[in-house]
Amino acid sequence: MKRILRSAVQNFPRRHVVAIACVTTGIGLVLAFLPGEDAQAKRTEIPLTLSSIEDDGREVILQTISDTTLNTDQLQTVSQALAKTPAEPVIAWEKVKVRSGDTLSDIFSRQSLSAGTLHRILNSTDHGRLLTRIRPGQFINFGRVDGKLNELKYVQNRLESVVYSVNENVYSSKKVIREPEIRRAYARATIDNSLFLAATKAGLPDNMTMRLANIFGWDIDFVMDIRKGDSFNMVYEEKYLDGERIGYGDILAATFTNRDKVLEAVYYTDNKGNSDYYTPSGKSMRKSFIRTPVDFTRISSPFNPNRLHPIFKTKRPHRGVDYAAPTGTPIKAAGDGVVKLAGRQKGYGNVVIIKHPNNIETLYAHQSRIARSLKKGQRVKQGQTIGYVGQTGWATGPHLHYEFRVSGRHRNPLTVKLPEAQPLPKSEMANFRQITRVMLAELERYSGTLLAAAESDLNNGTN
Repeated sequence: MKRILRSAVQNFPRRHVVAIACVTTGIGLVLAFLPGEDAQAKRTEIPLTLSSIEDDGREVILQTISDTTLNTDQLQTVSQALAKTPAEPVIAWEKVKVRSGDTLSDIFSRQSLSAGTLHRILNSTDHGRLLTRIRPGQFINFGRVDGKLNELKYVQNRLESVVYSVNENVYSSKKVIREPEIRRAYARATIDNSLFLAATKAGLPDNMTMRLANIFGWDIDFVMDIRKGDSFNMVYEEKYLDGERIGYGDILAATFTNRDKVLEAVYYTDNKGNSDYYTPSGKSMRKSFIRTPVDFTRISSPFNPNRLHPIFKTKRPHRGVDYAAPTGTPIKAAGDGVVKLAGRQKGYGNVVIIKHPNNIETLYAHQSRIARSLKKGQRVKQGQTIGYVGQTGWATGPHLHYEFRVSGRHRNPLTVKLPEAQPLPKSEMANFRQITRVMLAELERYSGTLLAAAESDLNNGTN
């Protein structure tokens, strides 16, 4: 009987262990005050506290059984008390993948669930609206007890899901977010042909290469300035879930050597929670203006006061730079400012003109279309999409015509000295210097390790 009771306890669901412990404790107390003759001689007192029951009720019960000798009547009493404890309901799960063209009604119908059930989930839970955003490839897990819906889990992605529960016909929901493990990683490469090819060989995806280019993009033109022999070195974050890499975080520190000039950048978050990249002296890596406001394939026409016009075949100054790019390529505001014009204008076609501080204006012409809702007088932020590449107006192919004006005078966008963004305030410098020393030392140490490994591999290969 004792072995049977032990087995029953070991297989009971954990959520009822505390209840069982309390029942057992109560029986023990009764037996302590009203023991039989045999029981009185053989009883062993075991101190029990509420905290010990809450911490691990199963262990308390097993210990009680092990250390207490019960007679037949007492064993029968305990066995009957345990038998009255309700069993944990077993949830049967079914994983359903959202197919192309699926609607929630389709999915619920295939699961033999009524439209009323779907309506209650969507309208009586805090996260009902999220369920309407299902996309092909996502999963919905249906959990049933005795054939009836008990839980529904909508897996938005590997980190986010929403759980909808039903309890006595009352529906509730909660958002579940998993935090990935953050690991530091390192990359170093020397450019032979292109930045992207070198970065790929170093194990970096294209989006991380773009991030690297954006950090140094105010100082380096990655189309015109890159040369063979240029190199970069960076420490960055990788995100892991269940031991598998699922994505990338921030670049924490990086150096870029361009034409023997070394640029350094460190990622820093100030006491207000604002994050950006700075030089080791605390100057912002950003400038007040982006050097190139569009991802282009080539410069089809540079700044040239004596250019021969391709349409009119006359000598007309070209007071901007033409960036050739596919139709529809987003055009970004070069800096913070206010829209002075957003519409059509003579040979410019669809054009946007932005007025910036310090008497600076920028112009973006030949757009296929201007960004929706962009209007005169509207404030825009640096990097905000203001339109899309096209060939409206006097244009022979899709490109962005970009002008940079200072106090009404046209300047070459490729060579004009760009104003710098605000540096870190003095109140941040002590903490910033400490972080910078650590990050750059780590970067240098790892770079030396990589170089030593590369030289070793080279030597082993030549021997």
